[in-house]
Amino acid sequence: MKNHSAYMTLKQEEIQKMKRVQDIYRHPYFQKCLENNRKAEESRVFCRHDMGHFMDVARLAYVFSMERGYQLEKEEIYAAALLHDIGKWRQYSEGVPHEQASAGIAEGILTDTGYGKEEKERILTAILNHRRKAQVQLSVKTGSDLLSEVLYDADKISRSCYACPAEKECNWNKEKKNLEILW
Repeated sequence: MKNHSAYMTLKQEEIQKMKRVQDIYRHPYFQKCLENNRKAEESRVFCRHDMGHFMDVARLAYVFSMERGYQLEKEEIYAAALLHDIGKWRQYSEGVPHEQASAGIAEGILTDTGYGKEEKERILTAILNHRRKAQVQLSVKTGSDLLSEVLYDADKISRSCYACPAEKECNWNKEKKNLEILW
């Protein structure tokens, strides 16, 4: 019974720390965009942009941040991960690059859920950069650069190409595909 009590205390502490992330998830426009992604990818045989992907990216980015000693805020990592592909449906329907669509959607949701100016700047920068590897010297990396780095790495590594039935048809080049279990 004692272990259960410790777990419940820890769970309540984490819920409080991650309140704004829960607010993002519960935000009506986030939910609408999540559904738009689902509908746009219904017949897609390749990787999807859904909560499973968002949470895989969040967890990996958090692990990478800890392993690299970056001391990034867990809540910012999870916020960036939940929002990084939320505008994917607009790429399909309107041809808007999804990192731009996602950042535009994210800005309003982050404001509505209580993120401050600097937090929003770091998160939006990471979302805008998640499709290209930033080339910044370690000695001059800012919080935005570090968040961009772990989000980019987690987004690419989160895909289980080694177990994908559509891997042979995928347009990712062989070097980019995850054909081995790493994390």
